[in-house]
Amino acid sequence: MARAVPAPKEDPVSPNQTEAATPARPHRQAGRPNGQWKVDGTAPLNGNEAWKQEDGGLSVRERVENIYSKQGFDSIEGTDLHGRMRWWGLYTQRKPGIDGGKTATLEPHELEDKYFMLRVRIDGGQLTTTQLRVIGEISHEFGRDSADLTDRQNIQLHWIRIEDVPEIWTRLEAVGLQTTEACGDVPRVILGSPVAGIAADELIDPSGLITDITARYIGDESLANLPRKFKTAITGSPSQDVVHEINDISYVAVEHPELGVGFDLWVGGGLSTAPRLAERLGVFITPDRVAEVWHGVASLFRDYGYRRLRNKARLKFLLADWGPEKFRQILEDEFLDSSLPDGPAAPPPTRAGDHVGVHKQADGRYYIGVTPFVGRVSGPTLLSLADLLEANGSTRLRTTPHQKLVLLDIPEENVESLIVALDEIGLAARPSLFRRSTIACTGIEYCKLAIVETKKSATDAVLELEKRLASIDVPQPISLHVNGCPNSCARIQTADIGLKGQLLPDGNGGQVPGFQVHLGGGLASQDREEAGLGRTVRGLKVTADDIADYVERIVLRFLADRGETETFAVWAHRADEEALQ
Repeated sequence: MARAVPAPKEDPVSPNQTEAATPARPHRQAGRPNGQWKVDGTAPLNGNEAWKQEDGGLSVRERVENIYSKQGFDSIEGTDLHGRMRWWGLYTQRKPGIDGGKTATLEPHELEDKYFMLRVRIDGGQLTTTQLRVIGEISHEFGRDSADLTDRQNIQLHWIRIEDVPEIWTRLEAVGLQTTEACGDVPRVILGSPVAGIAADELIDPSGLITDITARYIGDESLANLPRKFKTAITGSPSQDVVHEINDISYVAVEHPELGVGFDLWVGGGLSTAPRLAERLGVFITPDRVAEVWHGVASLFRDYGYRRLRNKARLKFLLADWGPEKFRQILEDEFLDSSLPDGPAAPPPTRAGDHVGVHKQADGRYYIGVTPFVGRVSGPTLLSLADLLEANGSTRLRTTPHQKLVLLDIPEENVESLIVALDEIGLAARPSLFRRSTIACTGIEYCKLAIVETKKSATDAVLELEKRLASIDVPQPISLHVNGCPNSCARIQTADIGLKGQLLPDGNGGQVPGFQVHLGGGLASQDREEAGLGRTVRGLKVTADDIADYVERIVLRFLADRGETETFAVWAHRADEEALQ
């Protein structure tokens, strides 16, 4: 396997940092080098860039296998522990009992436990029951039964000891899974349509394209030292089910009037503390050029991306400065074999992109989209699911960018009995609107950047809302995204109701966990033609204990005030501030 270059450390963000609705352009002094390799040369301008050049990130695997796993956690060198190990999907997890008020004041070594989060990379979200069973067994044997579905189609395990990592890698790789470049300043997991190759309305199956890119470029040392993470999404579904507006590069299937079916190319999306939606380059990508263009954009980012300041090092900042026209010109002139034809935009999505519920496949069998509570599953749940699928004639499933699972190839006569069995293991095919549309990040339970707890708070709120609003007719799902810090792993700016974790005064000189509220965000969907960021109202905050109260109150106000066909997002952007309190 090719060895790749080291990954920089993710920069903590102050819990008190204010998030802008639109990102500021990078502020640079005239003539000051910004770390663009093709402009300023490759001399490192900060500590992260220095150690990435000194020793590539993927090189740490050999030390994990031959030194650290034998000598234990305390033997791990600092830049390996807090940097290079991310190239192999490993982050130290938060030590239990450290409250959110200390997140921004303690050093990483003071916050971290001697255990790791391990991210299993699942490109395109495609899994077999054999692979699922191996992940479940690893969770049970090595991870205290932990397992979380992420909103990037990965599965994360916790409580992993460094001593067990080589054995875990061996088991994963024996069934075609990997953790290679699951984290770090590298090409991360490639999002793919969860219904690729099976949906009746699919324009094109991108599965082979995803496989081609991962086989050729994941672990390629020439792309293993990027300025920051590089996120990819590819879909052939008219549901546009891969959150393409918030990835560094995305391919959305479209039919060209002369060239047939191919892809519309989007670049420069990302959220975190400076959210920016991706932009179309206005080009048409034929399937045979997908890998070439992907490599071109990744290489452009490597060579021209900003490296001096890590909080300005994502591709979105370069696009903001250049604009799509210049970006396209440099891509074509310097990184591609030939120019690209102009292309049309894809039409708006035709149906929900989370794929929850029962749907007929192109071959006459059925797929079932199910949801746990906010992505939280467990080793036993995964093992039970593998057994259930095989007992019902299926060996395939998919993860989704919405913390859901899609189960494939179910015979029609087995659908209803399987739904009942799935409910018994905590996976709902017909969930309430709030369970369906709520996601949450890892939160303070495991994450060193988090300020507040998320998974339990979100689950408790959903259970309460299911009782309180059971008799209320809500016209469409209202998405609730709960994030433990400002970094937006749970995509708070693109939710109907986004909650950003922070500590709030309790009125007695202390602090309680709470959230700043964002309202009216969303990505393209059957109810919304274009993506847009949420609105913040000065002083609008809610404590963790009051999430259900607030959501109930604002949903009822929306239902009372809305126009006949008005969505929650449209209403939230036009409503008076008083109505949003």
